[in-house]
Amino acid sequence: MEAIIRTVNLCRDFSSGGEVVHALRDVNISINPGALTVLRGRSGSGKTTLINLLGALDRPTSGDIYLFHKKISDLPENKRDELRRTSMGFVFQSVALIGLMSAYENVEFALRIAGYDRKKQKERAQECLEFVGLGQRMNHRPHELSGGEQQRVAIARAIAHHPKVLFADEPTAELDTQMGLQVLKVFRDLVEREKLTVVMTTHDPNMMDLADYVYTLEDGQVIDGIESGSKGGRKHQ
Repeated sequence: MEAIIRTVNLCRDFSSGGEVVHALRDVNISINPGALTVLRGRSGSGKTTLINLLGALDRPTSGDIYLFHKKISDLPENKRDELRRTSMGFVFQSVALIGLMSAYENVEFALRIAGYDRKKQKERAQECLEFVGLGQRMNHRPHELSGGEQQRVAIARAIAHHPKVLFADEPTAELDTQMGLQVLKVFRDLVEREKLTVVMTTHDPNMMDLADYVYTLEDGQVIDGIESGSKGGRKHQ
């Protein structure tokens, strides 16, 4: 299976107190299309740094990132903005919904920003909310929804413009186990029914069993999940 995303000797350094912190060191991974790939590791392991690089939210210190065989790590900022707007979706630990807007309005507003066909915005917003199980709650504002429902609105918003890849950084960290599993089931449905590629970070061992591929990071390096010299992640059992 050809990878949709591939990294080559990816490194990211930060300066802290006059010292250089090696957040990522020589990371080589491949993300297969139509699969749920989990980046796991403790706090400070480098998983959030890695997902930010894969999602073109940050630039590597050295090394390359390829999306659809095209190197994206050195694209100019306007091209990176366009790539994120058209081909990527993002879900974060903090849902960042607009409090004065209903669930429907939050999704529809994201479609407007993305330049989605105006005639199809209403239908698409409703379709996405129904997909995540909130068809009966689309007129509720965030404060009227549970934490898990708010995160599902955030997922609906992230997938509304038909991205090729969905990135989720600790999307269940603020949820209890039951709500977290409900949210993760939405990701599984996106993979199985929509053939969407999902990349998610987590430190929660309960999330591992629903993943297709798992990469484990420690101290900025991938220590498990990839065979030496291979091009794909090891299937998570």
